Amino acid sequence: MAAAPSNLKELYTADMRDFWSANDQMQKVVQAFSDKATDPKLKQMFGQSVSGIAQHTQALRAMMDADSDSPCPGMQGLIQEATQHALQSDLPPQLRDLELIAQYQRMSHYGLAGFGTVAAYAEALGMSEEAGKLKSIVSDIYKADEYSSSLAESAQKAAVQG
Repeated sequence: MAAAPSNLKELYTADMRDFWSANDQMQKVVQAFSDKATDPKLKQMFGQSVSGIAQHTQALRAMMDADSDSPCPGMQGLIQEATQHALQSDLPPQLRDLELIAQYQRMSHYGLAGFGTVAAYAEALGMSEEAGKLKSIVSDIYKADEYSSSLAESAQKAAVQG
């Protein structure tokens, strides 16, 4: 186990590695979500999200001087829950789509909290270029979250009527 960070730069670096790992993990499960989704708009959103996550991971990699060396335990737990509740459960298609959205949003919100925090760290450290890139990632995640919420509202209405 690595030594605990002793300054803001070390904390920033540790958190960046954690989110790099979280992105790698999330990208794989969101691809599985895309494969399981039945609603065409949802499939498309998950497909675009896989590409977006890959771009975010590339941005993180470009800002880091070393690879992420350990899996993010927070994302591991979220993925375990997502796999159990959305991918392995025996839900009817409309309900599965709703559960896919719910699990996707849980993972996305983990990213929102983390990327927002490391963006603030980067800003405090005078790393304005990195802070700008991280804020852009946060903006992308917010947009995807808003869109997935609108898809959930439509799917919920269809589920109630069905």
